[in-house]
Amino acid sequence: MNPNLGTSYQSTDMADARHKVLRNTYGLLGLSMIPTVMGAIIGTNLNFGFMAGSPIMSMLIMMAVFYGLVFAIEKNRESSLGVFLMLGFTLLMGILLGPLLQVALRFSNGGQLIMVAGAATSLVFFVMAGIASTTKRDLTGLGNFLMIGGIVLMVAVIANIFLRIPAFSLMISAAFALFSSLMILWQVKTVVDGGETSYISAALSIYISIYNLFTSLLRLLLAFGGQRD
Repeated sequence: MNPNLGTSYQSTDMADARHKVLRNTYGLLGLSMIPTVMGAIIGTNLNFGFMAGSPIMSMLIMMAVFYGLVFAIEKNRESSLGVFLMLGFTLLMGILLGPLLQVALRFSNGGQLIMVAGAATSLVFFVMAGIASTTKRDLTGLGNFLMIGGIVLMVAVIANIFLRIPAFSLMISAAFALFSSLMILWQVKTVVDGGETSYISAALSIYISIYNLFTSLLRLLLAFGGQRD
């Protein structure tokens, strides 16, 4: 057998496998938006007054549930159970959008700002995904930078739970918007290069970045463009 022919077949199989993972990742991401929207509608009509009474405890509980579900999804990243856990996770994340959406809807242009944030998030996603799918550059250095940036942002978020400084919150939102955009680029590129073989894990990580990007953009829009009257 011609060794070059064997190598060609192997390369084709690897490319097909990567395309399948990427296609399934996008499919699961699209499907995940349905429970997210449903959860957001539910969350908008819930009373989150208990969170205002004990913000630190509420944050700790949410983080515990968040990381617990992420762990469960990753544990089942190769099974259909992981898909159902992912859909349950996105429903919960949609519900947790409730407090932010309630604040937004108190503004006269809140509905418009929500749509602008959603449109901007979609635009950033498609641009970053397009770049990741076409660029030939090695983004390993970007991955290392994002790892350090993620740690810094997490420390800043925890610190602001106690500090509650509005200007600091806006800085964190701006940093998260940039961080999440770069994360989408890096995560899609990882799938394209074959570094991620589970579409469930890929969809989960990209979904979290999209979620953080949307909430960060909406907070910034409300701060600088919200109209009370």
